[in-house]
Amino acid sequence: MSTELSVPTTEDFAALLDETLGEAERFDGKVVTGTIIGLDKEAAIVDIGLKAEGRIPLKEFALPGQTPELNVGDTVEVFVDRVENARGEAQLSREKARREEAWVQLEKSYENEERVKGVIFGRVKGGFTVDLNGAVAFLPGSQVDIRPIRDVTPLMNIEQPFQILKMDRKRGNIVVSRRAILEETRAEQRAELIEGLSEGAVVEGVVKNITDYGAFVDLGGIDGLLHVTDISWKRINHPSEVLNIGDTIKVQIIRLNPETQRISLGMKQLQEDPWSNIEAKYPVGSKLTGRITNITDYGAFVELEDGIEGLVHVSEMSWVKKNVHPGKIVSTSQEVEVMVLEIEPEKRRISLGLKQCMDNPWTTFAATHPVGTEIEGEIKNITEFGLFVGLEGDVDGMVHMSDLDWNKSGEEAIAEYKKGDVVKAVVLDIDVDKERISLGIKQLGGDPMASSSLRKGSTVTCTVTAVTDNGLEVTVGEDDQAMEAFIRRSDLSRDRSEQRPERFSVGDKVDALVTNMDKKSRKIGLSIKQLEISEEKEAVAQYGSSDSGASLGDILGAALAEGKEDDK
Repeated sequence: MSTELSVPTTEDFAALLDETLGEAERFDGKVVTGTIIGLDKEAAIVDIGLKAEGRIPLKEFALPGQTPELNVGDTVEVFVDRVENARGEAQLSREKARREEAWVQLEKSYENEERVKGVIFGRVKGGFTVDLNGAVAFLPGSQVDIRPIRDVTPLMNIEQPFQILKMDRKRGNIVVSRRAILEETRAEQRAELIEGLSEGAVVEGVVKNITDYGAFVDLGGIDGLLHVTDISWKRINHPSEVLNIGDTIKVQIIRLNPETQRISLGMKQLQEDPWSNIEAKYPVGSKLTGRITNITDYGAFVELEDGIEGLVHVSEMSWVKKNVHPGKIVSTSQEVEVMVLEIEPEKRRISLGLKQCMDNPWTTFAATHPVGTEIEGEIKNITEFGLFVGLEGDVDGMVHMSDLDWNKSGEEAIAEYKKGDVVKAVVLDIDVDKERISLGIKQLGGDPMASSSLRKGSTVTCTVTAVTDNGLEVTVGEDDQAMEAFIRRSDLSRDRSEQRPERFSVGDKVDALVTNMDKKSRKIGLSIKQLEISEEKEAVAQYGSSDSGASLGDILGAALAEGKEDDK
């Protein structure tokens, strides 16, 4: 029996080749399991079956900065880029295989908000690159740590946890954060630390940071705020006056909020409150020496001791300097003597007086210049109601416009003075409590009305000073004793036809009867008409009456004739 051998045809070879290559092409772009069949200094030779072998650089088998641990016979997952030729030589990648595996796992971690492990291995613009077991992620510079870090080198090539913030598999983008992990860990630590703290407890901490409003103190993993007002009982303008970064200090927990994890600290609470028993220490009326610490528009603060400050109000700074800024009276750091005026312990307020420790110039003036004393001074100011005159001791006295002249109106009299004039006056009244000195200029010559011999019913000779439609303005008396008066039109004559002011001229001398003398209102009533009636009555009484048969003309003529004889 003969055996016939079949010789493969060209079609058979083509089919066999297609079968072999077709099966190989099914591996392209996929992750398969291979076996390490050889190792050299640079690469590992991996068999993926189907007579396909490939070389993979050793660095792809280890994390950045680490040495790969491989042995012949080990099985590994690799990514088949492509089978290059019919001989089965394959282009393999362990890195791509790890990346594919990593993406699947990372997506699960991202969905479950779980932490992932990674290694920072490079720098890029705006941040760093992180190897997440084969997948490369971006770590923004702001997400490296809670606080800015100058040197990130110690954190590189070390496996550590990260939080995935964002990922997009289509674009191959992953953004991670190390800061989120630290904040979460810190929050857990803070919660544990806060559980061990309580309000009122005294703890030790390190000054971590200093700001204008206080200092942050590290209490061993959790920070508390020491406000500037709680550092010391005395006034502090800036925390750096007392504290330095790195100082170890003892503080008391004033307030503790577990929900917000905010802690308020105090240093002064560990010292005795200087305001305790303050009233016994500084009784009202006592004089003390202090230092000016602050000057405001309304006064100056004086430090009596550490933690005790009192206010000298601007009104209590000087006896004579009114409406002046406190900075023009005292200066910061100046040592001054003050008197305690009032204490309010519950409000932590002490009212002090500066002027009370000086001689009161008003009291001194009252003692050396009693009422009636004549003084001389310069006019400092002129107001609508009088003159202010500078006196000894830097005090001012006021001459009211009504005390300028006995006869002139206030407006007329005040118009005769100007600022800077030196005038003489008489002290009329002194009110030390109200700090007022009343002066008078017209009182220097005495009241002409008070010294006048004029009486109601007496006859006077007047001088016409002005002619008006309503009557005559006249003066009675001479020089500084002259007094002003007014004769009404109806009082110019008994005869109505003669009651015409225009028949008189300025400078005329006229006789009139005093009809009224009111010293309070300083008014003198004069009447020519009443003088004529009075003279008529007197003539009738002396020379007869109309009943005797003589006419009124005869009687007046006889009276006048006798008057002429008497004049001779």
